[in-house]
Amino acid sequence: MSQMQDKPLNELLSRSMVDIYIGPENTHWILHEKLLCYHSPFFRKVFYSKTNSSKSFGLPEDEDAPFKVFVGWLYSTSLPVPREESDLGVLFDLYLMAEKFAIPALIQDVLQVVREWYKFSDSYPGLRRVQYVYANTEDGSPMRHMLVHSVARLLVLENHIPQHWDKALRKNGQLAVDIIGAIQAWRLGEEQVPDARDDPAEAEEMMDEEVEQAEQDNEEAANGGTVEGEDGEEEVEGEEEGEEEASADEDKTVVNSPGDAKRRDSMQIEKKKGDAEKEVSGEKKKAEGLSNGFDKLSLKEVPSGLTNGDYGTLAH
Repeated sequence: MSQMQDKPLNELLSRSMVDIYIGPENTHWILHEKLLCYHSPFFRKVFYSKTNSSKSFGLPEDEDAPFKVFVGWLYSTSLPVPREESDLGVLFDLYLMAEKFAIPALIQDVLQVVREWYKFSDSYPGLRRVQYVYANTEDGSPMRHMLVHSVARLLVLENHIPQHWDKALRKNGQLAVDIIGAIQAWRLGEEQVPDARDDPAEAEEMMDEEVEQAEQDNEEAANGGTVEGEDGEEEVEGEEEGEEEASADEDKTVVNSPGDAKRRDSMQIEKKKGDAEKEVSGEKKKAEGLSNGFDKLSLKEVPSGLTNGDYGTLAH
């Protein structure tokens, strides 16, 4: 609650009393003038004005319930503890009254009670509460600030914007701007904010598809026949050059990306290149093995007198 008063209560209970009339029914309250004016600059202007000698004042636009809570706070500096959300209504009305009467201590006390209720109930302000406070406060209001920051957190943690909030934000542009300002005020670090320019999930998916396609192509080549001679080696070399060009093109598409994402992409590209080199090396070894086998099986002399250099047709 509020800090201890500069003056003890007994010194503020003067003999001078004032009459306050509240609401359309003119509910009558008799209060100690010195106590009331000590806390409120609003009432000091009313009762300490040189042009006004009256000891009565009416507030027909205000409600009885919040003023009753105000009187209780005025004499005890305590506020009722809300049990459920509906109990917050009178506290929001009291807060608006505290701003009107310019009582900083009461503003802080009401704000603390409302904040603690939302915190310990693990809930957030509803749209109706936010709209009510927005309609009756000015920019810079502590209660408006608290509600906006709470709603900002709610919307960030949700996986979608609730329909009633979506509709309200489209109509009330200032509320939407204030929510963005609240998020900016959090001063989040770069590592805490997703960067849509990176899109690492999509990049990993594309690279995985390319690796799978390369593996399928190699399996088809292995099953379809053996690559022989210089033509096969040139084809493999062409694949290596194509993969290197593809890797270079991928590097060019990353512009000013964060260090962590860049290192992760580089590692994935190096892994892909390493796998491709291993597969190419395996194909080369397989081709060399077949070539050596043919050398072992080749005949140096043929009984008919033909040598390996002769490719004529044998006559029968």
